[in-house]
Amino acid sequence: MYRKVKRLLDIVLSSIGLVILSPVFLLIIVAIKMESRGPVLFKQKRVGLNKTHFYILKFRTMRVDTPKDTPTHLLENPEQYITKTGKFLRKTSLDELPQIWNIFVGEMSIIGPRPALWNQYDLIAERDKYGANGILPGLTGWAQINGRDELPIEVKAKLDGEYVRNISFLMDVRCFSSTIISVVKGEGVLEGGTGKMGKKEVATSKEASK
Repeated sequence: MYRKVKRLLDIVLSSIGLVILSPVFLLIIVAIKMESRGPVLFKQKRVGLNKTHFYILKFRTMRVDTPKDTPTHLLENPEQYITKTGKFLRKTSLDELPQIWNIFVGEMSIIGPRPALWNQYDLIAERDKYGANGILPGLTGWAQINGRDELPIEVKAKLDGEYVRNISFLMDVRCFSSTIISVVKGEGVLEGGTGKMGKKEVATSKEASK
């Protein structure tokens, strides 16, 4: 029942977000265009509901000559590709704002597992074990408030499975509010994260989010 209400909430909140945040969108667009050539938006093929593919939208934070479909942490010296504006956008997570459109059109939800790259076969396979590929991916989710970029793939998929089993309005509110707090504090953002958070740190992170 809640999943139907969840989609309605996604439509209403994403519509409001697109209107209210339009001045922020404009400022970011100007900043990107003033610093570097190329498109304002970055499109990347990701895994959506039931492992179908869609193109996620982000504000472009890297140079146009950056290798495509390669996770940041697999790039050699990723900092050389990130623009100054892009570094700020990534640190504040403002580069994710265009995904509000992905939410509005039904490709994503506000809360859910972060969409994997189409070629992240290990993460996709792990999520299959927990049924986490059977719901819409999200702008943020349970795994994001429990470690974000530092989480190993196995732990991330397990947390995504926990979300699927316990999905509810209160859990979504908890994920959303905790995400806002994490972004403000700059927690869990590891450029080119390699998933090296240990089990002890993961347990501590989960405890802190309770």
